[in-house]
Amino acid sequence: MSGPDAAGDRTARDEASVDLVVAGAGGGLAGALAAAQAGLSVLVVDPDAHFLRGNNTSMSTAMIPGAGSRWQREAGVEDGPQRFLADIEAKTHGTADPALAAALARISAPLVEWLADGVGLPLGLVRDFSYPGHSADRLHTVEGRHGSTLLRHLHERVRASSRADLLTPARLVDVTRDAAGRVDGAVVEDPGGHRETVSTRAVLLATGGHGADRERVARYLPGIAAADYYGGQFARGDGLDIGLAHGGRAAYLDAYQGHAALARRSRTLVGWATVMHGAVMVDAGGRRFGDETSGYSEYAAALAQQPGARGWIVLDGRIRDLCLPFTDFRQTVEAGCLTWADDVEELAARTGCAAAALDEALSGQAAVATGVAARDRFGRTFFEEPLRPPYAAVEVIPALFHTQGGLVVDGHARVLGGDGTPVDGLFASGGAAHGISGHGADGYLAGNGLLPALGLAWQAATTLSTTAAPTATAPPVAVADPPTAAAETARTAPTVPDAR
Repeated sequence: MSGPDAAGDRTARDEASVDLVVAGAGGGLAGALAAAQAGLSVLVVDPDAHFLRGNNTSMSTAMIPGAGSRWQREAGVEDGPQRFLADIEAKTHGTADPALAAALARISAPLVEWLADGVGLPLGLVRDFSYPGHSADRLHTVEGRHGSTLLRHLHERVRASSRADLLTPARLVDVTRDAAGRVDGAVVEDPGGHRETVSTRAVLLATGGHGADRERVARYLPGIAAADYYGGQFARGDGLDIGLAHGGRAAYLDAYQGHAALARRSRTLVGWATVMHGAVMVDAGGRRFGDETSGYSEYAAALAQQPGARGWIVLDGRIRDLCLPFTDFRQTVEAGCLTWADDVEELAARTGCAAAALDEALSGQAAVATGVAARDRFGRTFFEEPLRPPYAAVEVIPALFHTQGGLVVDGHARVLGGDGTPVDGLFASGGAAHGISGHGADGYLAGNGLLPALGLAWQAATTLSTTAAPTATAPPVAVADPPTAAAETARTAPTVPDAR
């Protein structure tokens, strides 16, 4: 089997036998690069010929946590893995897998430094605002703050490597294992249905989650099932299915990242930086309905419960200017999604909101921003400045961005069976792995998507390339699937007590 990559000008060099097959050209490219740098041969396959603009990595804001990085030290930010781990525990109310969370917190700074030094990614520390749940400025990103820049850089490095090849469109449909249970092949299918088995030492499942599978979303994530899906169309649970079929087990299938700031008109991301700089969200009638700084993921479910499942983010010119560094926000502005007005009455008339409700929302914001009140009636304690006319409003709808549950893995990205024994040669990362966001939507921290996507892929390559890779059996992970996940896990693993 051979075929062109996304650029259409290169074919796979020789996919008959490689050290590693990476299924998924998103965060999995970090694993491909790390493996190639270690001298391994790599084949990356992806079913999406347009993955550079169509997968979850490319659609992200490219925020990567790095607790204790050199950028933080240079900026005088005190941080480290333990502080990051404490933030994860607090945001997830102690429900995240502590072993995986600790492992990812520990490698977060080395990961961003490798991306800069080993891959040449031009990263910088985000200092202009803080995302909910992070007690220190630890998010690193690229200019434009958009995942497409990150992914294109990784893709260019893969294309330049003599040890890595990319085959698209091509989908991993299964793995094969030898008599000892070790992975020894990857079954790859082209769009015409032709299948070929690629001989390999290992497979990394970097296929994303299952957000594009509407039936599975309805089963595991009923609270967000009616919302728009804003993620990769090929995130259909392929990695989850393959892992389960080969003895793996699943956990946290009810976990997801939602977002309450998708512009209704353009389906572009408005972004939560608007809120963190002082904007408020109101429902279709102009009434606020909670503390927006609790987090954009859980606020998606809150917005979904409002009349018509829509609302407005109200901001001003200062906030607009502060958010322009985000490519997504600029696209929203350029699409004409901001409705401007010189006063509250005009804004109410232009949005269909009640003027009294809007006035109450802005008065409450101003009271906290000026220090007249310590908190508003929803418990929000911080606004940078009062909103000043002219005001702007952008209509938003809730969205599901990606799922956060999947195959149980250890800190080396190895897929674990029901007894905690690794499935030899099978790794998972990103949405294919069980993640560190706990249950539901409210455990999601900014960067919880890219850190497991890039970090676990990097760990998989490191584990495979290290001759002294750990081989000891890992204990079963003390995590639980939601009750609705029992049908998927019963095939391969005993019931795990609910840890919620």
